[in-house]
Amino acid sequence: MDATMIARGLAAGHGERALFAGLDLVVAPGDVIGLVGVNGAGKTTLLRTLAGLIAPESGTVTLNPPTATVGYLPQERDRRPGETVRQFLARRTGVGPAQRAMDDAAQRLATGAAGADEAYASALERWLDLGGADLDERADRLAGDLGLDRETTALSGGQAARAGLASLLLSRYDVVLLDEPTNDLDLDGLRRIEEFVTGLRGGAVLVSHDREFLARTATAVLELDLHQQQVTLYGGGYEAYLQERERARRHAREEYEEYADKREDLLERARTQRAWMEKGVRNARRKATDPDKFVKHFRGESSEKQAAKARQTDRMIERLEVVEEPRKEWELRMSIAAAPRSGSVVATLRDAVVRRGAFTLGPVTLQIDVADRVAVTGANGSGKSTLLGALLGRIPLAEGSASLGPGVVVGEVDQARGSFTGDEPLKAAFGAAVPEFADADVRTLLAKFGLGAAHVLRPAGTLSPGERTRAALALLQARGVNLLVLDEPTNHLDLPAIEQLESALAGYAGTLLLVTHDRRMLQAVHTGRHLEVADGKVTA
Repeated sequence: MDATMIARGLAAGHGERALFAGLDLVVAPGDVIGLVGVNGAGKTTLLRTLAGLIAPESGTVTLNPPTATVGYLPQERDRRPGETVRQFLARRTGVGPAQRAMDDAAQRLATGAAGADEAYASALERWLDLGGADLDERADRLAGDLGLDRETTALSGGQAARAGLASLLLSRYDVVLLDEPTNDLDLDGLRRIEEFVTGLRGGAVLVSHDREFLARTATAVLELDLHQQQVTLYGGGYEAYLQERERARRHAREEYEEYADKREDLLERARTQRAWMEKGVRNARRKATDPDKFVKHFRGESSEKQAAKARQTDRMIERLEVVEEPRKEWELRMSIAAAPRSGSVVATLRDAVVRRGAFTLGPVTLQIDVADRVAVTGANGSGKSTLLGALLGRIPLAEGSASLGPGVVVGEVDQARGSFTGDEPLKAAFGAAVPEFADADVRTLLAKFGLGAAHVLRPAGTLSPGERTRAALALLQARGVNLLVLDEPTNHLDLPAIEQLESALAGYAGTLLLVTHDRRMLQAVHTGRHLEVADGKVTA
């Protein structure tokens, strides 16, 4: 059905820290609202509020009609122990909960409970609207290759991404709320999700770090500006948002500077007028033969004139319309520390074969030389992460050999962000990786990456995916490396951080292995070699 979501005066925060306030938003059929802002600005909080999963501090969210369905796709893959792919798809499409509601209503109907007829009819209508009648048939066509009766905890990262994509493509919600839906998707998955979003009859609100995806899908952009404590809706899509935001920031700075200059000129004029008045009185006293008589006369004329001018200037200052200075926006400034140069051969594989269950990578013969900059691409499940693990010696080979060259110092951001996933506080986990750093130095560096006092004492595994990614990038700045391995580094990062990472990679002189499906990053980061991985085979 055609449905509209209306948010009025929403406010939310974490403890005493405000995220946003006075937020108004209307999501009409066909609207695709791109939600942007730095990590921690409240994007996920807003989506969860719109989904009804958390209550706002103030404000309301309503649907027209009230029976409209809202679907929320969270950022992290929620694989539950014992849950099969079939059950996962039913839960994420809303069909599973609707089926249980219908079964409960049927039991009440069988016992003759009051109002059971109406409850069953309502539950049946919802189940049908969500696509329950043919979900199994559609799921078998779309996700049958995953094994519908296979447990989700047995899926690889790429397979879990395909299951998440399938749950979205199978859904029939009236309004969809998507939190980083492009994470871990390959180019085919990106194409399919773009077609899904642009083909929606209903409205959508989505958070994404993928600039190309936003440019192709968003009809408007809602910016949560944490530093300015402002919420701004820009019409016209993502590219128009970038241009309008730049103009707005430039005008705000120009208006403040014009106000500040004018106010300073008036203050200086007032100071000068008072100085002249005081100097005139002192000179007149010094030269007068009858000081009392002269001073009385001077005060009656010259002093009063200067005082009147000063008061007039004060009134002009008071009448100035105050323009608040734009708060200086926090920016991530990162670099990648370089270790001494390694040998000329950095890593090699010789007839290497990796077997992981039914999947086989290889045989692969490959040599990475010093200062090579290599882009690794391929579909999900093709073996890209397995190839990296084999090159680094982290995954055992069934056949062949692998070796790292002399003097190689590896810096890695793996797809799972595995360096910071345990119960140890972030400060301790980070400090263990760089034992030469004092505690104060660890805190200072993490703060530069937006991880302050509220983050460093928390268990690393409780941090958001974006925060764990920032910690991994901070580690690259702390440790000198000459082989940099990045596996989907833009996942969970906000847009300013991605741009900073691209800038850091431009200045990095060591060897680079980059796995990414971010189309704009592939264009922005210079690479001299390209490896394509498909069905366990590697081609240059």
